[in-house]
Amino acid sequence: MIDLNAILRIERLGARGEGISQGPKGLIFTPFALPGETIRAEVDGERGKLVEILAPSPDRVAAPCPHFTFCGGCAVQGLAEPAYRDWKRNLVVAALSNAGLASEVAPLVAAWGEGRRRVTFHSRNDQRGEPHVGFMQARSHRLFELDSCPILSAELAGALPAARRVADMLKSLDKPLDFVVTASLNGLDLNIRGCGPLDFTLEQELIAAAQALDLARISNHGAPLVERRAPDLPIGRARVAPPPGAFLQATSAGEEALARLVVDAVAGAKKTVDLFCGIGTFALRLAETSDVLAVESDAGALAACLRGGRATPGLRGLKGEARDLFSRPLRAEELAHVEALVFDPPRAGAEVQARELAKSAVPTVIGVSCNPQTFARDAKILVAGGYGLERVTPVDQFLFSPHVELLGVFRKTSTRPARKRRLLG
Repeated sequence: MIDLNAILRIERLGARGEGISQGPKGLIFTPFALPGETIRAEVDGERGKLVEILAPSPDRVAAPCPHFTFCGGCAVQGLAEPAYRDWKRNLVVAALSNAGLASEVAPLVAAWGEGRRRVTFHSRNDQRGEPHVGFMQARSHRLFELDSCPILSAELAGALPAARRVADMLKSLDKPLDFVVTASLNGLDLNIRGCGPLDFTLEQELIAAAQALDLARISNHGAPLVERRAPDLPIGRARVAPPPGAFLQATSAGEEALARLVVDAVAGAKKTVDLFCGIGTFALRLAETSDVLAVESDAGALAACLRGGRATPGLRGLKGEARDLFSRPLRAEELAHVEALVFDPPRAGAEVQARELAKSAVPTVIGVSCNPQTFARDAKILVAGGYGLERVTPVDQFLFSPHVELLGVFRKTSTRPARKRRLLG
């Protein structure tokens, strides 16, 4: 039964940025409500819909975007920055505590920089067959058409007009489309998803649109239609042209912050391994002072990393291996001569690989993650294998969202002998 006039006292923010209150039958989660507020809400089970703020939080501030609460891109814009930073940091503290891990958690590193350098716009046709481009509303299949987004970098200023132009060209397909747009050193890189194979005429029209919009590259489902300029990204001293849609840290400032923490943690190591290396975010920087083995299941991303390394003078040895680390993790004996190792898996974490790392004698292991829960699970495995979790640093490049990046430094405190198999020379 829906209560259309519930009065709720918000106790805290949840992991998804929702205000949490205690109802007669359990917890109630209300988006856009803040701790300390008294609100009027429509309540359906555990879900609340904010109707009126009766007593605002002293930490409530004006949201910087007029689309907030309508667009589903941001969860928390009305919270003052000090309270916001505490909430983000506490997401990491709670995940570690729930896993029974004790570690120093550093203050949140604000890595918003100039804003997001990649965006995914959605396009949906209305009943008249006309396309609308924007973000999906929170927990909804409805699209919110927007005219601007304050969390995007200035380099993405042309992304929305480009997506609208391409959506209009493809409206006859009447399919739900996504446009992944990345800001590169040489212009915008646009990857279309959802349209399927295109006929020759449409492909030629899109190629002409890339010229008119001055795009660096336009692709369909990861297959380039035309590359007018290499969509290069700076990684340390290197420049890398990633394959369409390859994984990328959300902001340049976030990448720099994480890379700085990684490089500092492995200082002095001469033989390092970068697992789930992607396009070389860490491997190419580590190769400035160390021999590096870069391992990645995405062959295209790995190839881009290695090309960037070969084109950069002064790097030490950089080798690569295409390998699915979920089904075939690096074994402890393969790591016998490794001095430091970095792993940065997808949100699902690296449980299988962590079990092998726990058996190894690698002196320093750095874990990077965008999911505090799976990081804590994997960290617990390493700690059980004789590693000490020295410190954890939360890095916030996902401004106003419930997502937080983190980096943990592990040092081997006890060793178990492993059969030696040389991995690095």
